[in-house]
Amino acid sequence: MAVAGLIEYSIDLPDGLTASLDGSVLTIKGKNGTLSRDFTHPRIHISLESRTIKLRLEMPVKKEKALIGTYNAHIKNMIKGLTDGFEYHLKIVYSHFPMKVSVKGDDLVIENFEGEKSPRKAKILPGCKVSVKGDIVTVKGIDKEATGQTAANIEHATVIKGFDRRVFQDGIYITEKL
Repeated sequence: MAVAGLIEYSIDLPDGLTASLDGSVLTIKGKNGTLSRDFTHPRIHISLESRTIKLRLEMPVKKEKALIGTYNAHIKNMIKGLTDGFEYHLKIVYSHFPMKVSVKGDDLVIENFEGEKSPRKAKILPGCKVSVKGDIVTVKGIDKEATGQTAANIEHATVIKGFDRRVFQDGIYITEKL
């Protein structure tokens, strides 16, 4: 809601989630886990009133308007992650050399990519679960940034340099975001 010189957002917590505010650190807990984030800014005020998180900014300049909208989106993503979670589907594509993809500890190991002798690895960030079934890799998590970064790490591990991507299509590609 915007009134001349005032921007205010109200975000209601769904049932099953609890929030606490310690200074500028907002912590939201749910049945799927806990997410915390620091929202430090000298002019943006965050408050917790019963089951509502309120963001307030008086007399904003252009960058502060953008920042309070970003804070609003981050809080909504935290709530969505704790209620529904985030999921990415990636497809394994190869034409000549069959790839073997497996999860070992906190790494996704890609063996025999383009016939290479040494395996490639992609870092799995904490809080993300990765599973491989056939030619589909699934990344699940409650933190949108960690889940998206893990999917990007997997996709980036199979980048081919110096060849036309339209012809040499081998790799692992993000096909769906849920």
